[in-house]
Amino acid sequence: MGCASVTETVRAYRHCFVMALICSFLGGCATYASLPLPTTPDLQRDVSVLMAKPEDLPLRETAGHRFDLRRSLDINDIAMIAVAHNSTLRALRLKLGVAEAQAFQAGLLPNPQLNLDYGALVSGPGITNSHLIGLAQDILPLLTLSTRKAEAAAAQNSVELDLLWQEWQVVSQARLLFVRAISLRQQLEILQRTRKLFEERYGTTSAAMNRGDETLQTVTPDLVALRAAEMQQRDLDQLILRNKHDLNALLGLLPEAQISLAGPPPLPRIDARSLAPLLRDLASRRPDLLALRAGYDADEERVRQAIIEQFPRLSIGSNNAKDTSAITTQSVSVTVTLPLFDQNQGKIAIERATREQLRAEYQARLNDAYSGAARLLTEIRLLESQYEASRKNQRELSATAATVESAFQAKNIDERTYIDLQSSLLSQELATARLAQSILEQRVMLQTLIGSDLPNVNARGRRLR
Repeated sequence: MGCASVTETVRAYRHCFVMALICSFLGGCATYASLPLPTTPDLQRDVSVLMAKPEDLPLRETAGHRFDLRRSLDINDIAMIAVAHNSTLRALRLKLGVAEAQAFQAGLLPNPQLNLDYGALVSGPGITNSHLIGLAQDILPLLTLSTRKAEAAAAQNSVELDLLWQEWQVVSQARLLFVRAISLRQQLEILQRTRKLFEERYGTTSAAMNRGDETLQTVTPDLVALRAAEMQQRDLDQLILRNKHDLNALLGLLPEAQISLAGPPPLPRIDARSLAPLLRDLASRRPDLLALRAGYDADEERVRQAIIEQFPRLSIGSNNAKDTSAITTQSVSVTVTLPLFDQNQGKIAIERATREQLRAEYQARLNDAYSGAARLLTEIRLLESQYEASRKNQRELSATAATVESAFQAKNIDERTYIDLQSSLLSQELATARLAQSILEQRVMLQTLIGSDLPNVNARGRRLR
């Protein structure tokens, strides 16, 4: 084989190598596609299109809940719809995709560096053109690969747990809005009866004043009581409308969409003894605490990576060169960064300080979790005792009102005494309803803090309702 054929063969091999390199590069390239922003809201007009599954609810205690839009929605139905269709949660779930992509990126090996140099012979005693082909690899990224992968995995876990905690918050908010909707509706019914009572009383006394049987002094208190009841009802109407709009927004519905809600949830006593074990293992169950722990683990890996990176950066390669005299050489190259000024002390200090900060934040959140749950439990106990006392007063007033009703019908007592007693009974019913609302709201918040259904006292006579 002649020299010409050898030269052609080498050129062919080089051509194939370059083409293979270009094809492999282009084959792994992503292509661009635009993603326009929406121009219209995607809120729904009817709750019947918002399907949800029991597994949408991030609480294992409700795994067996039956979801059926053909009936009025209960507190768990509302929570399931909120988790499945809340727009904020949908955006956060896409953030999880970013974390997964970052974890994938962290597991990729660093690319080697290819150096090509071609020199055309222009003049002089040389007999051929020169070339240099070099391939080098940075060693330090290979040493930190495992720590970067562990850091990215911990960061991804932290994002997943943050999402779960946000789902818990949405569940809590949905349940609170449900409780308020039901409780405010009950209070509105009581206020409507109160207003009707005062309207009838004022109508009677004002007609009597027009006849000259009553004086302005006796009619004025009835008018004042009527206007106060009307003002309370107006304020309550505003709260009901605001709560409806908040609930619709949470569920991804238009403000005017109508939702049929079931009756109020039960109101049993909390079994404090059974609750104690749930409080003790908050750190292993609360997603926000687990997310902080995962974030701390990620920073631990960053500390390790910073310590590894304090060593000199090392790059190893090989060069194939031919000079103009047609002399070919194969060499090994080693490039070392001399750590004379920067030994990565700054990054190590930053990561260690960040780790200490995360540790303090975790301790503070852990303290808040335990103290918050204990505080809520104490407040619920006080509300439960007040609720029982209010119910007792209501029963006594109800029994007295039944007796007075008979006496009033027999004209044995005057109308003002009868109206005052009925007004007192309605006020007591309103106070009882508000206490029940406070207990239910506190129970929802406590359930969110412990991440579990509350253990209730099931013994006969120990339920509040």
